[in-house]
Amino acid sequence: MDVKSELRFIGVVEKAGEQEAKVRIFPEFCAGLKGIEDFSHLIILYWIHLRDNEEERRTLLVFPRRHAVKVETGVFACRSPSRPNPIGLCVVELLKIEKCVLTVKDLDAFEGSPIIDIKPYIPRADSIPNARVPEWTLQGPKT
Repeated sequence: MDVKSELRFIGVVEKAGEQEAKVRIFPEFCAGLKGIEDFSHLIILYWIHLRDNEEERRTLLVFPRRHAVKVETGVFACRSPSRPNPIGLCVVELLKIEKCVLTVKDLDAFEGSPIIDIKPYIPRADSIPNARVPEWTLQGPKT
């Protein structure tokens, strides 16, 4: 299948940090933020730009580093930043919005990471309380 698509970045991480991060949305996409202040949490999709090279994109087996275990897994069975398409996903708390800048908490992206998309976190749709996961995922950080 030889399908080409165009990905448009909608913003960039201006300031990184778990406690407080700033995400600037480009002016041409600011209208898309209307109503976002009504949500306490957001899902942010970002480009893992520091892993965007052929070696990292070819990596299919990893040992999840942020978990204190030695379990080799496929990149689709963990949240490794090394993957065929370096797309990151993070649920953040929205602290405030000023014009086109979102101030959020718990963003795990680096400064300069391009933003792919933002979606509202809706507990009814985005939370599965009894989801089954491997034992190793219960150790380490949230992501």
